[in-house]
Amino acid sequence: MLQVEGLAKRYRDQVALADVDFDVREGEILGVIGPNGSGKTTLLECLTGLQPADSGKVRWWGEPLMRDQRKRAMFYVPDGIAPYAEHPVHAVLSFVASVYRQPLRAKHDAIEALELGPVLQKNVGTLSKGFRRRLLLALGLIAPHGLLVMDEPFDGFDLRQTRDVMTLLRATARNGRTMLLSIHQLSDAERMCDRFVLLSLGSVRGRGSLEELRRQSGLAAGKLEEIFLALG
Repeated sequence: MLQVEGLAKRYRDQVALADVDFDVREGEILGVIGPNGSGKTTLLECLTGLQPADSGKVRWWGEPLMRDQRKRAMFYVPDGIAPYAEHPVHAVLSFVASVYRQPLRAKHDAIEALELGPVLQKNVGTLSKGFRRRLLLALGLIAPHGLLVMDEPFDGFDLRQTRDVMTLLRATARNGRTMLLSIHQLSDAERMCDRFVLLSLGSVRGRGSLEELRRQSGLAAGKLEEIFLALG
């Protein structure tokens, strides 16, 4: 579905991304895994066209996907923002649904799935971190794009909420969406993702399913954390 080849980014003397290669397969949940500072957010922003990469190619079904075309192919749910902060939650949801000409049912389904009912009349800027995250995820569910790219989708949730959102995202993937998630909690990633890209200091240290990564690391029964430490 999506191929990333040699994506690189520098900030003056600092290497943020170093020739990153990976692919995203239709219908899967792919996790970009790494600690804070590993380059995950930079990778997603370069991939989705929010900032330019210094070099590299992105292909969509084998064809070049230019930076200004990417917002039509994928929908990006960033971390730590409050979109349209001065507007109520219900208005933001309605606006995004109207922009993408989505039926009213899509909005209502997202509200129900993310339990946004109690905050629909509140302005986005007044929401707690957890409800802001729920709103962002709801916008992703409303958008019609086949590829949903999310930066730290479980940040701000407790254990029960994380479990519930994981269940929701898996169901969404089974219904035909493809997902690329950046996750720094390795236990969450191991429970959530079909395949992984292990990122450390801007470089890919491993990629593949958990079983493939176990073979690469020589840890036949290793957890993702152990594999990351062995390969990173």
